[in-house]
Amino acid sequence: MIDDLAYDDSEEPTIGLVPPGVSWDAVRDHIKIVHGPLLVGPEAGGQYAGAYWASTRMVVAGDLGSNPEEALREFREILHERGEV
Repeated sequence: MIDDLAYDDSEEPTIGLVPPGVSWDAVRDHIKIVHGPLLVGPEAGGQYAGAYWASTRMVVAGDLGSNPEEALREFREILHERGEV
């Protein structure tokens, strides 16, 4: 489990905000247990990525932008489009 997660619940769904330095292995382990979507990043290239649990695996939506607010908005749109809300 990832400690010290902040959450953005300004819109549905609530998205966990992964603190810097958390590995993708830790993200996957957290999502396997909690099944809630997470915003990860920014990566080395400055881009955020979203991660969520779909059935039996973690799915990563990359290249959500370098602005955290825009990344959250884009990730929520993806979750709605894919029926993950």
